[in-house]
Amino acid sequence: MRVLISGGGIAGLAAARALLDAGHHVTVLERAPGLRDGGCAVVLWPNGTAILRGLGVGTSGDERPLPGVAVRSSTGRPAMTVSLAGLEAAYGAPAVAVTRRSLVARLAEGVPADRIRFGARVTGVREGGGQVSVRTEDGREFTGDLLVGADGVNSAVRGHVVGDGPGLRARPTGAATWQGLVPAPFDPGPRFTMFLGREGSVGMSPVAGGLMQWLIDTEWPAGPAHDDPGRALPLLRERYSSWAPQVHGLLDALTEQDLALFPHRRHDPPLCWRKGRCALIGDAAHAMPPILAQGVGQALEDVAALRDALEGAVRASGADGAPDLGAALGAYERARNTRAVKAGDGATGSIATSGPRTLLQTDTMMRLARLIPRRAPTAMFERILGGVAHDPRGARPDVGRSAAR
Repeated sequence: MRVLISGGGIAGLAAARALLDAGHHVTVLERAPGLRDGGCAVVLWPNGTAILRGLGVGTSGDERPLPGVAVRSSTGRPAMTVSLAGLEAAYGAPAVAVTRRSLVARLAEGVPADRIRFGARVTGVREGGGQVSVRTEDGREFTGDLLVGADGVNSAVRGHVVGDGPGLRARPTGAATWQGLVPAPFDPGPRFTMFLGREGSVGMSPVAGGLMQWLIDTEWPAGPAHDDPGRALPLLRERYSSWAPQVHGLLDALTEQDLALFPHRRHDPPLCWRKGRCALIGDAAHAMPPILAQGVGQALEDVAALRDALEGAVRASGADGAPDLGAALGAYERARNTRAVKAGDGATGSIATSGPRTLLQTDTMMRLARLIPRRAPTAMFERILGGVAHDPRGARPDVGRSAAR
């Protein structure tokens, strides 16, 4: 098939790799003038890393393996530890932290340069005559058999699929994340570490090259004092003044140039995945808070499920028949809908930034958490990930199997 992909970020490039590998003719339409290599780092749990490796995308040399997750109280008291060894064994891949720049570059290595059209912002979609056409801001038109919307939370393709009314857009959740990628001001340890308290949460992860990915989840009121880095940094230092020495060390080392703001938005269920010859993946389908590091992982799950559904339709069509695209996109939607909704629910509800639920994040509750059996946090996380990811014993982890042939 001729496949158009709107968006050349992580989701769009991963989809291009998967569908090129499956023998489709792919054109990626990216609004930026070049590869989008900005941003911080991402954490990939073993299911996401397994999908990447199945697509032939390696991040060796650029990744920092993460053996687990450590949860501490706001004062730094250890509360619980999650081991990722069982998930790594199940999926045959590690959890890693990798910069967005490195991941985008590695994904793009497998997409021929003439398959990516830069400066091509999609502004309109039209279907008819057994094909789908898109218009770009500069007046070009592209036609294909399938359009994949990988163009983010403000997706133009989503506007065609579900409309653009206020109730159809991703809604603010009332929280936001300040985040950044900086030279590590101290050794953050081998694990992703999360500090929890009444004020919200502070996370730190080691990244290759002596870098540290940091994030602070906080309540999101409007106003210039809260969205301007120069004003926000002293407010953050004051807000977290009673927190652990590691938090002080991080905030003392930051400058306002190190702060980037990510307001949380979410597409509430029911999620919409397709219409006619169009399918949505990534944030275009299911924007969710970055908590639990599910955004990129769920986008990669979309890519794997979409490729499998298209492969199934091609096999069912026989040697001479055209694949049933409607059936394929229906199968894709069924494969992803429940898992993506669970991931969004989990990301939205796992950490509180205000209200009564923050009582569960006090030092007292963190001390009580130490009474939980040691294996329990790991088992709980394994169940959470198992509910939003493919079954490692099933068929989908070999999504890139033809790459090895």
